[in-house]
Formats: sequence, structure tokens, C-alpha cells
Amino acid sequence: MTTAQTSSFTPRFANKTVLVTGGNSGIGLATALQFAAQGARVVITGRDEATLEQAKAQLGEGAIALRNDAGEHAAAQALAGALRAQGITLDAVFINAGVAKFSPLESVDEALWDQTFNINVKGAFFAIQALSPLLNTGAAVILNGSINAHIGMPNSSVYAASKAALISLAKTLSGELVGRGIRVNVVSPGPVTTPLYGKLGVPADQLDALAAGIQAQVPVKRFGTPDEVASAVVYLSSPDAAFIVGTELIVDGGMSQL
Repeated sequence: MTTAQTSSFTPRFANKTVLVTGGNSGIGLATALQFAAQGARVVITGRDEATLEQAKAQLGEGAIALRNDAGEHAAAQALAGALRAQGITLDAVFINAGVAKFSPLESVDEALWDQTFNINVKGAFFAIQALSPLLNTGAAVILNGSINAHIGMPNSSVYAASKAALISLAKTLSGELVGRGIRVNVVSPGPVTTPLYGKLGVPADQLDALAAGIQAQVPVKRFGTPDEVASAVVYLSSPDAAFIVGTELIVDGGMSQL
């Protein structure tokens, strides 16, 4: 490539603004960093002020970090209001914030059910509802699903059900928003090395054994990385995926296929 050709290269997300919920760690942060590297102005949300500021510093000049609780209806309205007040409209949204806690059937209580569905389903739905007026024509909405919606893993019933609900939402919301040129899709990761694995509700002395058992079920014999999932999100958000609507892209090393 010549010097002239190099200087004329325009990043895929130049002059675009994207929002990543839960963008202060794990898959969310990896995705935010990839968007920023490709020219986007990035807005991230999260609940922890310290990690939000650390992530904002990594994302560089122009990044916006907003403290926001993904499980509250009022928080979705507040998020949309904060963006509207700054004159921000969106070209892509990655609904990534979520919680994963595993428990056997007999140990599931109402609090676990409510926390999981409030954050993973209610929060996601009302965030999209509140942000919808801020979505530009041609915008993309990506939901973070999970292969747990498909594989029937023991002890994951509540989490898996919440992710199955998200996959269904992607299909129905696609039908509602496609008339505005807005695409809704899902990326469903398999096991990925993120801090979430330390928050499954599994005792620390059992976590290594659980991880080893999961890894043994992955045909490529390893966990995925946040960057590998992030690449799928960025692809689905880009013009390259303009003909992909209401579908699910599974990123799991073949775990759900064999």
C-alpha cells in the first residue's frame, strides 16, 4: 500500500457514536476498545465508578463513561436523558451488561430469579426502548446472549432462561425496528475468560474444577477471549453485516454444535 493510500484510509466507525453497556470490564471493555480503535466515539456504562474511570482512560480522548444500573427501569430513562442532554445520537448499541449466577433447582430463590431477569431481560428491554429515539437510521443493536440458552447445562436454569428471552427479543424487536433501518442481532458467547467467571455464585474452591470441566467440552479445548467475542460484535455493528437481521452469531469454539 502506498503512502497516499494509507493516508486516505478511513476507519470503519469514523464519525460514528456507539454505546456499550457494561463497558468497564470483560467483553464490554474489549468491544469498546475495538470500536475506539476503528474510529468510533464510545460511550460506556457500568455500576463501578473506579473501573469506569479506568476504562475511560484506556479508551482515550472523547470517550464518555456513565454510571448506570442496568437492572432498573428508571436507569434506562436516565441514560437516554443523559445522552439526549449532550446531543448524542447512536449508530450502534451493544447491550452487554448482565449477571450470571448458577444454582441447582432446589437452591434457586426468588431473589436470584429477580436479580437475573431484572438485569438480563428487563434492563435490556427498557434500555432499548429508552434509547430507540436516539438511534440513527442504519443503526445496529447487538444483544449479548449465551450458548447456555441452547445446551441445557445443569445449574444454569435461571441464567439460561434469561438469555433465551434475549434471543427471542432480538427477533421480535428486529421486526419492530427494521422499518427504520435499524438491525437487531445477538452474539452468543461460549465460555470466555472474563471476570464474570468469578461471580457465578460457585465457591472458590470449586471454580477451577468447574472451569476445567467446561473447557473439556469445548472442541477447540480452550476458553474464548473477550477480543474474539468483541470482533463478532463489531462485525455485526458494521455495514459489512447490513443484510444480517434478527439472527444469532454463536462464538463458542464449537461447544454447542457437537
